[in-house]
Amino acid sequence: MQLHLSKSDLKTTGTVQITGSKSESNRLLLLQALYPNLSISNLSNSDDTNYMQKALVSSDAEVIDIHHAGTAMRFLTAYFSTQEGSEVLLTGSQRMQERPIGILVEALRTLGATIDYEQQEGYPPLRIKGRTLQKNSVILPANISSQYISALMLIAPSLPNGLQIHLEGEITSVPYIKMTQQLLEAIGVKTVFEGNEIQVKALAQLEKDIEVVVESDWSSASYFFSMVALSEIGSEITLSSYRPTSLQGDAVLAEIYREFGVETTFEDNTITLRKTHTTYKSPLRLDLANAPDIAQTIAVTCAGLGLACDLYGLHTLPIKETDRLAALQTELQKLGAELTITKDSLHLKEQTQLQKDITIDTYNDHRMAMAFAPFALRVPILINDAEVVSKSYPDFW
Repeated sequence: MQLHLSKSDLKTTGTVQITGSKSESNRLLLLQALYPNLSISNLSNSDDTNYMQKALVSSDAEVIDIHHAGTAMRFLTAYFSTQEGSEVLLTGSQRMQERPIGILVEALRTLGATIDYEQQEGYPPLRIKGRTLQKNSVILPANISSQYISALMLIAPSLPNGLQIHLEGEITSVPYIKMTQQLLEAIGVKTVFEGNEIQVKALAQLEKDIEVVVESDWSSASYFFSMVALSEIGSEITLSSYRPTSLQGDAVLAEIYREFGVETTFEDNTITLRKTHTTYKSPLRLDLANAPDIAQTIAVTCAGLGLACDLYGLHTLPIKETDRLAALQTELQKLGAELTITKDSLHLKEQTQLQKDITIDTYNDHRMAMAFAPFALRVPILINDAEVVSKSYPDFW
């Protein structure tokens, strides 16, 4: 599907119910598989969460295809490693088979897991034979994807002796690790996260039935922050369901978008975004190591407002659904932007002239489609493969 977007009124208003957080949903689904008396409400309706759910109820010795769902690939690799007597072939899309998973596999092998590569060493597909993992200590580099660390934390309480994780170096994406920790604690698992040490105690079963309500997805909210930022003063959008004490690292949006004239207020599980001023700081300098999923949105907002920005901490972007740094550079240049990228940063120059009726390619990446959509409040654009948004936000359009 190719979608044509163009502005009709720069003063934007509305109320939107956003699906549950994909990050929280997929963590809780794995915990529910380990502890069946856990119930979950406001689950994400994303493709990634649907694939995760289907995989967790798959029968023995199946080929399990999680398509583009990176979180599911990491979490399920750990989960199936612990399922005594099971055997699965875990695979995904062509892009998923190009995304490295060797660090997680080696960590699980250290604990006693039986995992083999079906094709290229270090990459899916994986053949996993489940067994009881008796060892309780593992060492990992700290600057890897937090999903590797979270995958180990999530299976840890089901291991006979729990798990001690030692991280070497500077830790990135700390909020996602803390999200995992807090969800574990919400169901009664005792954890410690101090310095570079994470300890998760064993928990044979939940003491009582527990229900956890998933907060709506902050990454999905980012596109509405961008819409308000690119609109006139007085624009206002209300989003639900959100709380001031979020587990999600992307909740930093409320602070960041003040720089774009967007004020955020919390009331009764909603947030209201209001455009209050048009005085901006340029260049905007941000370290997004703890919230890399909002980098595309921020870069497009800056380009739409003609602002310069220097975004750092983006070392995980090249191994996402696409090389997001390269994709951003290509598509922003089509719109008339001048920018450079490194292996972990993006640098955008100020600009005054925008190209219109440009076709944006999305590279099988949901965030490319949604990040560029608000740009239509500035100039008309075309978005190729627009339905790719179903990966995380099927109702977006």
